[in-house]
Amino acid sequence: MSAAGGEEIIRIAKKMERMVQKKNTVGALDLLKELKNLPMTLELLQSTRIGMSVNAIRKQSSDEDVTSLAKSLIKSWKKLLDGPSAEKDTEEKKKEQPPPAQNSPEAKEESSSSSCSSSGRKEDCAAPSESFITSFPRAPSTSDPVRIKCRELLATALKTGDDYITIGADDEELGAQIEEAVYQEFKNTDAKYKNRVRSRIANLKDAKNPNLRRNVLCGNIAPDVFARMSAEEMASDELKEMRKNLTKEAIREHQMARTGGTQTDLFSCGKCKKKNCTYTQVQTRSADEPMTTFVFCNECGNRWKFC
Repeated sequence: MSAAGGEEIIRIAKKMERMVQKKNTVGALDLLKELKNLPMTLELLQSTRIGMSVNAIRKQSSDEDVTSLAKSLIKSWKKLLDGPSAEKDTEEKKKEQPPPAQNSPEAKEESSSSSCSSSGRKEDCAAPSESFITSFPRAPSTSDPVRIKCRELLATALKTGDDYITIGADDEELGAQIEEAVYQEFKNTDAKYKNRVRSRIANLKDAKNPNLRRNVLCGNIAPDVFARMSAEEMASDELKEMRKNLTKEAIREHQMARTGGTQTDLFSCGKCKKKNCTYTQVQTRSADEPMTTFVFCNECGNRWKFC
């Protein structure tokens, strides 16, 4: 792609942004036709963020030609993520295998899995990208200003990266579905409701955990499930592994503390007053000084140093 082509895409994107701001999409069809004739690369798609502008026009316009062409462009741009080699492999596999029956489970699975990909690891996004809205009931509208604001913030968090453009997810509807699930749990907009929404937003925006956002966008994680997930469940794979290792280490140290040392009834625990204790002696000072005795209560877990 030449520099002139990139400048042309930026020019069109700016015009579309002004249309969205003014809520006037007159002339959008001509701009979309221009885009259709311009060769697109993944680098340009990400740097110009043209997908965001096209998606915004699609949502605002009531012209069927505009929405249809916008959807067609977004769909064609998704293919840039897979690259020519992936498309070639897919075509070869289709030629080798006979087409499944129209209403068979294989046909449905093939249709749904081909519509979703992610900018990182493709295995993280195996669910359908355009059908998740139909898979879950649409969120009912609300006039509550707090709920409306929460839905907007969730939709914005889902747009942290370009994933929602390439996946083709409706961020506003998905944000509304997540908020609706949170509201149905608490039945009000009190502090617990707000804290739950805040934690969803923070985790969706976490740059170190992009797979969570992709899985939500793709529908791998249903909106109602995501609304109830704990902090541990939303954590990145790296953080989960770190917590797992820390837990193992803590258990190991606890077991060593309980099994090590010498059993005795010479000490009385200051907390539970029982004499079921274990002690160890360590030379913590100079060699001519007596050893320090560390005592562990086998009943309540209290530890203390006996000098």
